Amino acid sequence: MQYIYTDCAPAAIGPYSQAIKVGDMVFTSGQIALTPDGEFLDGDVKVQAKQVLKNLSEVLKEAGSSMQKVIKTTIFLANMDDFTEVNAIYAEAFGDHKPSRSTVAVKTLPKNALIEIEAIASV
Repeated sequence: MQYIYTDCAPAAIGPYSQAIKVGDMVFTSGQIALTPDGEFLDGDVKVQAKQVLKNLSEVLKEAGSSMQKVIKTTIFLANMDDFTEVNAIYAEAFGDHKPSRSTVAVKTLPKNALIEIEAIASV
């Protein structure tokens, strides 16, 4: 088991790792719209989704993986009305690659974020 850390994504804001690599698999923690220096982007869901996916990409890269090797994602939304906007940004980030996915509405996310995404990928 290998703990994954990169300065190109925000540090964990609690007692967890950005990701864990086990064999040929990487399991990311959920990413919210924090910049690598820890600033929270309190913008609309589009701004937040783009930062979340950028963070996810950087963590995967550090683990020796990529967005194209993602097997499964889970999206947590503070408001399911944002589903269509998030879908468009998500599709842009993954291109032709279409990992399996769950999307759930949640009451509250850390820092009152509008979106959080976690992923499982191969290496």
